[in-house]
Amino acid sequence: MSRPPFLGLPPRTRAYRLKTGRGSFAVLDSAPAAEHRGTALLVPGYTGSKEDFIALLEPLAAVGFRTVAVDGRGQHETGGPGAESAYAQEELAADLVAQAEALKDGGGPVHLLGHSMGGLVARAAVLAGAGQAAGRWASLTLMSSGPGAIEPAQRSRTKLLIDALAAMGMESVWDAMREMDGEQAAGTDGIDEFLRRRWLGNVPQQLMATGRQLIAEPDRVGELAAVAALPKLVVSGEVDHVWPVPWLDVMAERLSARRVVIEGAEHSPNAERPERTALALARFWGDASGGK
Repeated sequence: MSRPPFLGLPPRTRAYRLKTGRGSFAVLDSAPAAEHRGTALLVPGYTGSKEDFIALLEPLAAVGFRTVAVDGRGQHETGGPGAESAYAQEELAADLVAQAEALKDGGGPVHLLGHSMGGLVARAAVLAGAGQAAGRWASLTLMSSGPGAIEPAQRSRTKLLIDALAAMGMESVWDAMREMDGEQAAGTDGIDEFLRRRWLGNVPQQLMATGRQLIAEPDRVGELAAVAALPKLVVSGEVDHVWPVPWLDVMAERLSARRVVIEGAEHSPNAERPERTALALARFWGDASGGK
């Protein structure tokens, strides 16, 4: 899971619940410090949350982008129902469309970014309305998110987690995960306690449903490539154990997408190298908006 480098809200950032036609969602909303150049919706990955993007908010605001990081349905502070059917990929994708509509405010289409599992949902949101994509989305960024199912060792690990969630309570699963990963006692910066609290805030049925999606997701790159008018970026770290970097290189070629590799980062460049990642995003979003 992504580990945010800090938890304090940056300047001009507020935490609230974004009201949409599909319910309300917990968000961190960062207002631009410079002339407004666009709005971006940031979608976290499996076991993640809006806080995974917290270190991107200030550098993106400094160059004029409003950035809104969201807890999806069943994630952390948003909550959700206790039925797996509520977390079908098409339901999660429809949530993103509703969030984008709520963020437009007359300001035009929204830049959409999905990290890891969030990238699969973001792709589904684009494909669900492919004919309207150019009017709804200013661009699509797939961050550390691959062409289909995760690599085999990660599939096995995720299957174990799904089985554990079906048989054990969330706290017991958390303790087992920490023991398996060799985690030490919590530090003094509050982030370890936050990670535990975030885990316990997740709806287990959401984790089971989206875990199954990670294991079985088909390759939909050809469908996405057909949405030719939508600017696309594939960004990752130098190493990725969920979708290997060569998979992401090939995916970017198939999509005719811009490809950026963040030096010194692995699966979560948003948290591991936020300044470099923010710079790459700002360049891409500016170009996607015609150099604005």
